[in-house]
Amino acid sequence: MKRNMSDIDRIVRVAVAALFAYLYFGGIVTGTLGIVLVVLGVVFLLTSVVSFCPLYTLFKFSTHKN
Repeated sequence: MKRNMSDIDRIVRVAVAALFAYLYFGGIVTGTLGIVLVVLGVVFLLTSVVSFCPLYTLFKFSTHKN
């Protein structure tokens, strides 16, 4: 996998994932929407760790500058 995410993109994704976790575990968002946010947060964290987003590849998009 070739890196296709910039450092800023990764930081934003981690921040959004943290926000989703706060909303769910703080009891602010519950039910189905809460579960969806948690799953999306996990996906954001995983893509941030590996610096690769499969959707970026699908749309031939990259925020990483070589």
